[in-house]
Amino acid sequence: MIQFKRRKLVIATMHKKEDVIAPLLESALGVKCIVGNTINTDQFGTFSGEIERTQTPIEAAISKCTAAMEKYNCDLAVASEGSFGPHPSIVFVPADEEWLVFIDKTNGLKIVVRHISTNTNFTGKEIKTTTELLDFANKVGFPSHGIILKNKAIENKRIIKDFKDPESLIKAYHELNKDGAVVCAETDMRAMNNPTRMNVIAEATTKLIDKIQSTCPVCNFPGFSITDAVKGLPCSLCNAPTRSVKAYIYECEHCNYKKEDKYPNKITAENPMYCNYCNP
Repeated sequence: MIQFKRRKLVIATMHKKEDVIAPLLESALGVKCIVGNTINTDQFGTFSGEIERTQTPIEAAISKCTAAMEKYNCDLAVASEGSFGPHPSIVFVPADEEWLVFIDKTNGLKIVVRHISTNTNFTGKEIKTTTELLDFANKVGFPSHGIILKNKAIENKRIIKDFKDPESLIKAYHELNKDGAVVCAETDMRAMNNPTRMNVIAEATTKLIDKIQSTCPVCNFPGFSITDAVKGLPCSLCNAPTRSVKAYIYECEHCNYKKEDKYPNKITAENPMYCNYCNP
């Protein structure tokens, strides 16, 4: 069985994500966290657009882990990557999608978790007046939550961020608005400037810990988790299959052992209101 207690683990971040990740990992796994904050994680892409994000979130997080392990001579690493946009299944609702990657190089272990939350202030708006700017700032929770200002000029495009007070925010707006240039305000989604996002990263870390501590019943390798959902729970009235889950499939990435967990929601038949035949 893999042991993590007293091992050194590097958190690959330059945006203070260790504030929520480190206490949870140290308490649950017994590791000693160090911060890989001299790794320029912005090289893998930025939210504000200065550097294009060319990798998938998982690829970017793996790249962060790899760079941190090499620089800090460490065989354990954690990194996260977030993306923001419409919720994948709830129309018109913005969402924070966080990916966490945990790598144990010595034991050939890589664990990935995805966590989606609607708890986000992610938004943006074209700003035409200082009144609109201050209304936007109030809506997104400034100054505890950061704001990024951009002009929309194709040439001489500028981005200004890291404001600490309304005065500096307004000054930057007027600077970008010279000659009538269109100015856009966006929420700053970097973790250290967005406490709401930091809370979601903490939730994702808890999910990561649960997955690490879920071990295969055959080989005891960490990361034994759900890889598929079998739908078709029968309707309690007509017995036709519904879209509800009747089983989860657990699989070990190490030895490929699979386990079917039937009726995970503790019911063997679904309410007819969820049946396409009884309630089309």
